[in-house]
Amino acid sequence: MAENTGTMTANTSQNVHEHEHENHSFFGFWMYLMSDCIVFGCLFTSYAVLRNQFAGGPTSKEMFELSRVAIETALLLTSSLTFGFAMLQARHNSKNGTLLWMVVSAILGLGFLILEIQEFIAFVQHGASPTVSAYWSAFFTLVGTHGLHVTLGLIWMIVLMIQLVTKGLNKKMMPRLACMSLFWHFLDIVWICVFSFVYLLSMA
Repeated sequence: MAENTGTMTANTSQNVHEHEHENHSFFGFWMYLMSDCIVFGCLFTSYAVLRNQFAGGPTSKEMFELSRVAIETALLLTSSLTFGFAMLQARHNSKNGTLLWMVVSAILGLGFLILEIQEFIAFVQHGASPTVSAYWSAFFTLVGTHGLHVTLGLIWMIVLMIQLVTKGLNKKMMPRLACMSLFWHFLDIVWICVFSFVYLLSMA
């Protein structure tokens, strides 16, 4: 009886420790997201100050193609939706379903990234490089920082998929998937701001 009581106490202590560790992980990740919000806030502010400083070079209205940007937006927003499906499958303990939707999300995110890189190359080829004017310097810094985050998110997603294949949907995987989900949705919100403030407002 005493042995059973000791085992139950040990299990309870372990569960409490794991729960506290999970809460600390989420708190730390939220702190990171808040710091990222400050970073993007500074970049948006810099862009707002420099949005008309073309120095006689190409203007944003001359360079932007809203149809291409609309496709980029659709790809990223859809990838956020499909990652939501992945989380639903994870909560139902379906490893294959989670992997499937994560692969779809990664492909959509990669498609967004490829289109953005192609856009950057086209801008530079037409004389709208970061060194041409203050505007294009601010533009490439803001949009490029978001693109870098998407790249890191894709790498993170691939690592999680590898862990899912090798370790399955254990207790440690769910907090990691939840943090990845928060990060990916955060990038969607930032991109909506970029699309509205940078692209749509420049075309108005």
